[in-house]
Order: sequence, then C-alpha cells, then structure tokens
Amino acid sequence: MAICFLSPLKAITPTTSLTTSLNPKKPNILRCNFSLPIITTTEPEPVFTSVRSFAPATVANLGPGFDFLGCAVDGLGDFVSLRVDPSVHPGELSISDISGTKNLSKNPLNNCAGIAAIATMKMLNIRSVGLSLSLEKGLPLGSGLGSSAASAAAAAVAVNELFGRKLEVKDLVLAGLESEAKVSGYHADNIAPAIMGGFVLIRSYDPLELMSLQFPVEKDLIFVLVSPDFEAPTKKMRAALPAEIGMSHHVWNCSQAGALVASVLQGDLVGLGKALSSDKIVEPKRAPLIPGMVGVKKAALEAGAFGCTISGAGPTAVAVVDSEDRGVEVGERMVEAFWKEGNLKAVAMVKRLDRVGARLVGSVPR
Repeated sequence: MAICFLSPLKAITPTTSLTTSLNPKKPNILRCNFSLPIITTTEPEPVFTSVRSFAPATVANLGPGFDFLGCAVDGLGDFVSLRVDPSVHPGELSISDISGTKNLSKNPLNNCAGIAAIATMKMLNIRSVGLSLSLEKGLPLGSGLGSSAASAAAAAVAVNELFGRKLEVKDLVLAGLESEAKVSGYHADNIAPAIMGGFVLIRSYDPLELMSLQFPVEKDLIFVLVSPDFEAPTKKMRAALPAEIGMSHHVWNCSQAGALVASVLQGDLVGLGKALSSDKIVEPKRAPLIPGMVGVKKAALEAGAFGCTISGAGPTAVAVVDSEDRGVEVGERMVEAFWKEGNLKAVAMVKRLDRVGARLVGSVPR
C-alpha cells in the first residue's frame, strides 16, 4: 500500500492525549490518515544543534494478534544521533555512520532510519538545513524484535525533537510506517509500540486507528526473550502464511485475541499467557521454519512460563513470567531446547515492559 509524502489531507487530532492517564475501560485511540501530510506550513527552526534518541525493541503479534497487537520491551533497542550539518544540502539527509552491523546501506532511501527521518522532515517542511544521522544498532537484523521499527522510531523522534517537537505521536507512527512498508510490509504492530510504548492494538489500517492498552502499573510483567543463531527474514516468514483460513480457526483466534486484550487490561498473567500460546493460524505455519521452536515452547511451559510464542516473525521465542528469577530459569530451559531440538545456539534475556516508547536521551542546545 503506497504512502504519498505530499498530501493535502489535514492531520486528524487524537481523541485523547497520550499524556492523559489511561483508563483500561476506555483505551486511548489515535486515528490517522494513510497519507503523510505536511503538518507545518511554516518551516520550524532547529532548537538543538544535535540530539540523541532511543527506541525500544518490540514483540509483535503476541500469538493470535497477527498484525494488530504488539508491545515494547525495556532495555533493548536502537540509538540515533542527529545533527544539523552545513555540509549536507539543505532539505536533505545524510547517514554518516552505522555501528552494530555491517549489513545496512548508508543510502538514506534504502535505510529504515533514513526513510523515517526523511518522511518526518517532509511532514515538517524542512528545506533550509541539512541533517546528518548516525545509527547505533542494538538489535540484530531479522530477530523478530522489531529491529527495523526501532531504527525508524528513533529516527522519526530525533528529527521531531531537533525541530521543537512539532509533530504528534500519530504523525511519527505514519513516518515510521513509511519505512516499514518498504522494508517488511505495511504493518504497525512494531512501529506503533516502539513509538508509543506499552501495549498497542491496531484497530484499523484504513484509516489507521491505534489504541493504547495499559497493563496495570502495580503488577509485574516479565518477558523471557530467547534468540537463536538463526535469521528469519520477515518477508520470507510472511510468505509462509495461508492466503485463506477456515471459519473455525477464525473464530478461535478472534476469541483468543479478545482474551489477550482483556488479560492485558486486567493484569491477568495467567490469561495473557494462555491466549499468547493459543494461535492456530500463524504460529503453526512459522514454527516449523525455525529449528527447535516447537520443543522450545514446550520447554518454556514445562519450566513454569504462563505462555510462549514466536516474537514477530521470529526466530526469537518470547515467554511470559511474573518474576525475574523465574525468567532466568525459564530462559535456561529454552536455550537448552534450542540446542537439543534445533541444534542452534541461543541467548536468553529477561526484560520488562517498556511503558515509555521512543524518547530523547540527549541534546546539545544551539
């Protein structure tokens, strides 16, 4: 689905500000156009010489929520440094450095961060200054942890902050979607939580409508993320999915997705884990493509996890527990299963829910 940069469409204001306390009975909703409008008619001046931003890893799908549910994970992600650069042609972006991987292009038109940054610049109508961007990859490519979305989210936020935070959250999601559409398909279940934090439900894609779901702050939610030494490109994993599904599986997955959302809002880890583990449409097609995944899920549940599934397109497996100590134990069993069942080395991480999303972490004033 194509997205136009220069659109006469007006921006649609969210029904509720994200700064307002979230009500589990009435989740925040953001409604947006697909097209990328020019938000500012007057070009803003940069308020910083340089900025540094961070965007977290994300877990998309969450079992039965294929392409419409995702959440952000604390402590993992990508950094973007952005500065005003007189050597760059006004209105253009240059990528000066990429660290953490050798497999990404410095051409901004072929780079997740570059595409999102340019989209954000066009929304802001930036024509008078050139920008230089540096990307620090903290997430491996093709990991199932929203690597492309983290780069895009960090870049969009960096541009917005550099020019005085003129854009709203929904605008940044649209800029990130421009990047996702080119890299892995038009889906917001990584980019939306990467920018917004917490759990996000994509209620509609046409028009884009996003709902923030608040997991109760007084309850602990621990993710066990186990990443094997195996790459599962999103496009390849999407190609494995069925074009049509039976009515019984449709009904089942809808009921499990509803239960998952209810469990998130109620802070019900048992219900969340049960729903997370119950996908009958996507996981059965993808799990056989990841060596050992079936055995890894079994090992996680036997070790005491409330639920386990594939994170995004994989190959990372994600399990849900209620304590870090239990998370370490479950992670060890999952790593062992990847080696025993799939002959793959794997690394386990125990992380919490990121409730903030992409943010500014450093700046140099003009």
